[in-house]
Amino acid sequence: MKNLILILILLCTTISFAQYNLSNALVIGQLDKLEDRFSLEINVTELFASSGIKAMASLNVLKLGSDPDLLGSDSVMNVLKSKGIDTYVLIFVKGYDKKFKATTLRDDLLTALNTGSLFPLYRDEISSITFEFQFFRNGQMIGADVLHCASISNRDAVVKKLRKGLKKKIDKKWKK
Repeated sequence: MKNLILILILLCTTISFAQYNLSNALVIGQLDKLEDRFSLEINVTELFASSGIKAMASLNVLKLGSDPDLLGSDSVMNVLKSKGIDTYVLIFVKGYDKKFKATTLRDDLLTALNTGSLFPLYRDEISSITFEFQFFRNGQMIGADVLHCASISNRDAVVKKLRKGLKKKIDKKWKK
């Protein structure tokens, strides 16, 4: 009985610390404002690259003004796969509070790409923000994670806190 309990504890611990084994990623910012999306995608792509993860921003794949749903099409997925990209990372603002948890829904990539954004990267009167990262391979979600950023007072502070917190998360939890 003790051995069974020990095995269950070890199994649960292993699952809770499971990595996403990121070695490559297409970074997709799910924000309405183009400048917010650009800022988010470029910063996350830079952080991935500095951690040894091959990364590309979706803005480098789509033409300006194109529908993000195109990223889920077979032709675009095949082109990206030929370039060595098989993981999609969708990023959006979950809300302006630290209470948010990662989603437990397991939508497919097309459904997630069709989901709109409710919040901008920054707005007045907020002191914290929560980002959600959803990971997809072969069109299916493999997991989701959140990053809470507190003590923010302007847009630059949001980006600075995002970079600091995300660097730790990438190195400890997400990459191979």
